[in-house]
Amino acid sequence: MTSFVSRYLSLCCSLCLLLGCSFTLSVEVKVGATITLACKYDARYYGKLSVCWGQGPIPNRGCDNELIKTDGTSVSSRLSERYLLTGNIGEGDVSLTITQVAESDSGVYGCRVEIPGWFNDHKHQVTLTVVPACPDALKVEMREVGDRTVTVRWSRVFDGGRPIKSYRIDLKSKDALWDAAVMTHISNPNLTQVSLVDLRPAKYYNLRMFAVNSQGMSNASNVLTVATKEAAPEGPPLDVRLQATSSTSIRVSWKPPRADLRNGILRSYSIRYREYDPAGGHVTQWYHQSVTAAQPQESRILSGLRPSTQYGVLVQAKTNAGVGPASGALLCSTLDEPLITSTEATFNTLVTVTWPTLQTTKFISDLTTPAGELVFASTAWEQTSTGFSSVPPDPPFVQLKEVSDNTVSFSWTPGFEGDAPISGYFLEYKASNGSWDFEKTVVDFGPNQREATVVEINPFTYNIRMFAKSSLGKSKASNILTFTTGGQQNLFWTTTTINIHSATSSGEGGNGHLAAIVVPLVLVILLVVAIVTIWRLRRIKVKKGNFSLWLSRGAILYRGSESMQEL
Repeated sequence: MTSFVSRYLSLCCSLCLLLGCSFTLSVEVKVGATITLACKYDARYYGKLSVCWGQGPIPNRGCDNELIKTDGTSVSSRLSERYLLTGNIGEGDVSLTITQVAESDSGVYGCRVEIPGWFNDHKHQVTLTVVPACPDALKVEMREVGDRTVTVRWSRVFDGGRPIKSYRIDLKSKDALWDAAVMTHISNPNLTQVSLVDLRPAKYYNLRMFAVNSQGMSNASNVLTVATKEAAPEGPPLDVRLQATSSTSIRVSWKPPRADLRNGILRSYSIRYREYDPAGGHVTQWYHQSVTAAQPQESRILSGLRPSTQYGVLVQAKTNAGVGPASGALLCSTLDEPLITSTEATFNTLVTVTWPTLQTTKFISDLTTPAGELVFASTAWEQTSTGFSSVPPDPPFVQLKEVSDNTVSFSWTPGFEGDAPISGYFLEYKASNGSWDFEKTVVDFGPNQREATVVEINPFTYNIRMFAKSSLGKSKASNILTFTTGGQQNLFWTTTTINIHSATSSGEGGNGHLAAIVVPLVLVILLVVAIVTIWRLRRIKVKKGNFSLWLSRGAILYRGSESMQEL
C-alpha cells in the first residue's frame, strides 16, 4: 500500500512540475502503520531547492503548521522525530514519512517546492485518513506445565487504536486440525496470564491466542507446542487371571490398562498377594513382587505358597509419576499337596518345611481402601517420642470472583504462616462427581500471588480447594468452592465447609471443638446466675402491699405502700 501510494504521488509530482499545477490526493491508512507521502522534483534541472511540509491547506507563502523543512541538502528543522525525509534529498526526493500514525494524524498535508521566480512554486496536498485497526498479534510464552495443567502468559500489544475487549485461546491435540480446536473466550482484557486445566497427562497440545477489539480480531499468535507431564495411571490392569500351577505356586497373567488411562509410559507392575481363609474370613499380611512392563500380555509365577491355601491377588500399573488403582481382588487356591506312599518315604529324605508365622488377620473385604490404597493386615506398634513439633501454615481462604463461559477467576487470603515462611500455594481441582484421591488437577502458584484465572475446557460442575506450603509441610485444605462452567447459566456458589481444625494453627489442636465447649459453658453460667438471683430474692421478706424493686449501686430499693427490708 505504501509503495503504491509513493509511486503514484511521484508520477503526479513529476507531471505537475512540468505543467506548473497543484493537486490533492486522498490516502487512508490504519492506526499504527508507517506511511510515506510522496513529493519529488527534478534536482538535475532545477538544482537543489528548499522544500517544506505542513499540516493544513498550503498558504500563499511557506507552510502552515510546518512539520519538517530541508534546504535541498539535508533536513534543517523538524517538529517531531516521527516526521522523516527518508528519500535522497540531493536528487529531489522530499517525500514525507510519518511513523506510528494515530487517528489524530488525520488531515490535510501540503508540500511546497520553492522554485525561483514569480508564482513558480510547486505545491500539492494529500488528505490523510487514519482509521482504527485490529490489535497486533500476541506473543505467547510458556510459564508452567503440569500433568493436567498449562499456564501461559503474554505481553500487552498495540491495540489498533481501540481498547482490547477480550482474548481467544485455541487448544487442540498436536495431530488435529485447528478446525477441531477448543475455543475459549476470556472476557477480562486486563489479564496477561491464564492456566488451562483438565488436560490429559502425557499428551501433546498446540495452543494459540488472539486479541479482539471493536474492529475485529488480531492475527494468530505464535503457536506453542505443549507436552503435559506424566501422571499415575487412572485405570487398573485388564483381564487379570489366576491359575494354580502346583501346590506351592500360582500363575498370574494380565494385560495393560486402557491406553487412554495409562497417563504415560508404563514402567512396571506391582503384584501383591496374601492368604485368605474362607472358613474364618481372614487374611494375612501382604507379600509383594515387582514386574518390569515389557509385553502386551504379562505373567508372573508366585512361588513358595502354602498347599491347599486360598490367596487374594492385586495387580497395579506404574509410571514414573506413580502407581495406579488396583485390579479387583481375585482369589485362587493352590493345589493339594501330593501324598507320599510308605515305599516312597523309605527312599526319600524327610524334608521339614517351616511356613512363615501368620500375623493378625483382616477380612477380605478390606483388601483396599475406598481411595484404592492397599491395606496391610498386620498390626505394628510405632515407637513415638515426645517433643515439640514445628507448625506448618494455616490454609488460605478462597473466594470466587467470576465465572464467565469456561473461565474461572478467584482470589485467596493467606492464613497464619506457621514457623516458616510460606513458599507457595497449590490448587486442587476436580469434577464434582470425582474423587480428591485420583481424579484431580494440581495448579501451583507463587508465594506472592493472590489471585488467578483458569480456563476449563470441558463444561461441567467442579470443586476447587487450596493449600499453602512451606519448608515444614503443607497446610490443611481450604474451604471448597463449587462452580459450573460452559454453556449453562453459570450458576455458582461457595461451599464454606471449613474443618475447624483447618481454620486454626496446628499448634492449637486442643481448640478443635471450640463450639462444642463454648455453648455448654454459656449455659452453665446462665444457670448459676439464675440460681444466685433466686437465692437472693428468697432472703427478702415482704410484709404486704404492692411494690416495685430494682437494684441501684448494689442496694435493694423499693417503691410502694409498704416498706421492705433486707434480712
